[in-house]
Amino acid sequence: MSTDKPPKLNPRKLLLSKWTAIAPQRKEKHFIVSKVLWPDDPAAPLEWIELEAVYSKRLQVLPWRDLLDVQIWRQGWH
Repeated sequence: MSTDKPPKLNPRKLLLSKWTAIAPQRKEKHFIVSKVLWPDDPAAPLEWIELEAVYSKRLQVLPWRDLLDVQIWRQGWH
């Protein structure tokens, strides 16, 4: 069991933040938040981000709260 605590994240500061995959796949270990997908309704909360793999430039869209899972992601490049 991991003793890591989830990072405290401010959705407004996610853009260009760096992340490391705990279990890299396809040689994709390091990622950067390339886009924050704000909802059309300004009153609605942020749900989605676009994450870019540094190695392959592959893009994926995922819920930003997935980054809080310390079993999958680590903040920064390690």
